[in-house]
Amino acid sequence: MNEQVTDFINSVKQPWQIEICNKLRQLIHESIPEVQERLQYGKPHFLKNGKYAAVITTAKGWVTFTIFNAEELEVPEGVFEPGKPERITAKLLEGKPVNFELFAELLSQASAGL
Repeated sequence: MNEQVTDFINSVKQPWQIEICNKLRQLIHESIPEVQERLQYGKPHFLKNGKYAAVITTAKGWVTFTIFNAEELEVPEGVFEPGKPERITAKLLEGKPVNFELFAELLSQASAGL
């Protein structure tokens, strides 16, 4: 685990955001064998074989979770924001349930081709 990523997560102001960031980080490590992490552009990036697999971002009222290499994924409606087909992004809000199992499955599928 990268110390800069740990410092980033620990510096987040809202406790609920820290909790979600830590759960996402753990989920990424469990779902993507040999994942590497680094702080890039001020955000935690997770890579497999040098290619982007996922990014965690925080803002004032949410946590954003992006999965890359998503063109071939079957994604349920209403979970992810509209955007480019090569990446899917979910905006996670305080008090709203997070489907970590779905994220784990999608991460595993998306990273398999990296």
